[in-house]
Amino acid sequence: MNIYEIRSAYLHFFEEKGHAILPSASLVPNNDPTTLFTGSGMQPMISFLLGEKHPQGHRLVDSQKCFRSQDIDEVGDNRHTTFFEMLGNWSLGDYFKREQIFWMFDFLMSIGLNPKKLYITCFIGDAQLNIPKDVEAGQLWKEQFARVGIEAVDVEIGSEEAGYKRRMKFGERIFYYDGKKNWWNRGKTGPTTTMVGDPCGPDSEMFYDFGTAHDPKWGKECHPNCDCGRFMEIGNNVFMAYLKESEDRFVPLESPNIDHGSGLERIAAAVNNNPDIFTLDIFQPFFAQVKSQFGLDYYHATEDQKRTLRIIADHVRATVFLIGDGVFPSNKDQGYFVRRLMRRAIFRAWQFSTGSSCLYQSVEAFTTVYKDIYPNLSLKTKEIQNIFEQEEVKFCRTVDKGYRELRSIAEKTKTFTGKNAFDLYQSYGFPFELTLEELQRSFGIKVNINQFQEEFKRHQDLSRAGSGQKFVGGLADHSEATTRLHTVTHLLHQTLRKVLGNHVEQKGSNITPERLRFDFFHSEKMTQEQIQEVERIINDVISKNLPVHYEILTLDEAKKRGAIGLFEDKYAQLGDQIKVYFIGEDSIEDYFSKEVCGGPHVDRTGILGSFKIIKEESAASGIRRIKAILL
Repeated sequence: MNIYEIRSAYLHFFEEKGHAILPSASLVPNNDPTTLFTGSGMQPMISFLLGEKHPQGHRLVDSQKCFRSQDIDEVGDNRHTTFFEMLGNWSLGDYFKREQIFWMFDFLMSIGLNPKKLYITCFIGDAQLNIPKDVEAGQLWKEQFARVGIEAVDVEIGSEEAGYKRRMKFGERIFYYDGKKNWWNRGKTGPTTTMVGDPCGPDSEMFYDFGTAHDPKWGKECHPNCDCGRFMEIGNNVFMAYLKESEDRFVPLESPNIDHGSGLERIAAAVNNNPDIFTLDIFQPFFAQVKSQFGLDYYHATEDQKRTLRIIADHVRATVFLIGDGVFPSNKDQGYFVRRLMRRAIFRAWQFSTGSSCLYQSVEAFTTVYKDIYPNLSLKTKEIQNIFEQEEVKFCRTVDKGYRELRSIAEKTKTFTGKNAFDLYQSYGFPFELTLEELQRSFGIKVNINQFQEEFKRHQDLSRAGSGQKFVGGLADHSEATTRLHTVTHLLHQTLRKVLGNHVEQKGSNITPERLRFDFFHSEKMTQEQIQEVERIINDVISKNLPVHYEILTLDEAKKRGAIGLFEDKYAQLGDQIKVYFIGEDSIEDYFSKEVCGGPHVDRTGILGSFKIIKEESAASGIRRIKAILL
């Protein structure tokens, strides 16, 4: 089965079980300042898993676009990608373990997965916290295997600290692990890391056995959670059954939830019994383009060439989807990762083609293969190609000069200091990440990172480690300060449209208790007069103490009433029914602001205070950024 068929089969399987099909949310999280990207299927669903009612009901299913920037260094093997799709189904206080395990087994069998190659992990329990072993899940899985004539033996594999050293025996199919492997909570894994007041619970993961030989470098013994490549995790069933009441007390939830996620590409790899996800149908048009362009056939390439081709394929695909969701290459925030992906791909293509690169031509390979499920990509093909080509032309000039200088220094001195790396960046714009990779790969030279970073700290290139801390706080705490600032972004959005024109469209926001940051489409720097006019209008609306309320409307109703918002994109997880917030008197048909949003908001504008813009600047090509405060 191909990717399209498996995705369709999953959605319709659960639709027949009473689930509402939701479209994918954007790769850029809506009003979540704690993270740069949507990195999991459950991320857009957090508020509903925490108790908010979903307009589409208690049973939901989707295929969610995901991007994980932290996986960029893992790409190159046969299973890791930065972009992927996550198949997900949820029960919000409805069905629980029995139905989920029964249905998931049925679905896997319906798409042709070999049950003899399916292995399961469950939670071993935590005696100190009085959380029992998840015997129920193990027993339910045994029942499913019995339906196809397989006797499934269960075994306690042990803890991570013990090294999971127990040897697998014939017939063992259900493995109990500790909380570091089979416990779900927000943040790090394990019951002890769960935040007080959060729901949590055991999970049961599904693994496929490709039967490859065990690599001893990953330990003496192999087991489902081994990283040697024999087993691949294809899905996780989270049983959100507990609430952490205090540091050492967990109590049962009144209405437990189900949160399931399966990597679409990994499911397809298992169904096709091929651990290399890059042999899937979605990558074939791209590799055909690469073959015609560089003369390299993926299926007859060396392992080193395959690794490079996988990096290029992943990075181009991720770039296509990120730009499709409105993220453009820049040196800041989400745009930093788009630029980094593009430059890593361009650099490797440049090496293949001895000093040139035309990767922008391969964009269409991905927009075409995904056109039926993500039609917005095919509509933006030319736009994405143009952005890619502009970046490619500029960077190839940088690469040519910088790469020659890098090799010259390395070949002469056999060393490379942080100062060398800094000068390479400052003089040629050659990215530090590529310097590190190339020195290690071609010369076996390690750079003094601390020295380089010390010299580099005056500059504003965003490091991957720093970005993880950049957005801590904000709307995640739903405090009074952030609620006020969030509400005023609605006034700002509408006012910018009044002052600058209806082409203005929100492209992202970040809110902390101290300030708001608002990104929007506009090609020119705002004049001081425009900034003052925006402030005047917003403060006038605030002074009128207008009421704020929301209504649940269908997409068509919201559009007919003139609401603004990226209906099929950032708010897509709400399905056909969405929240629209209105600011203005109920008696006035033409409210000041009508915008699709998930909240939270104040009740009246009068409590907002005084609005002040503290900075207006460029965020990326065609994108402006406003930073503002409430006094």
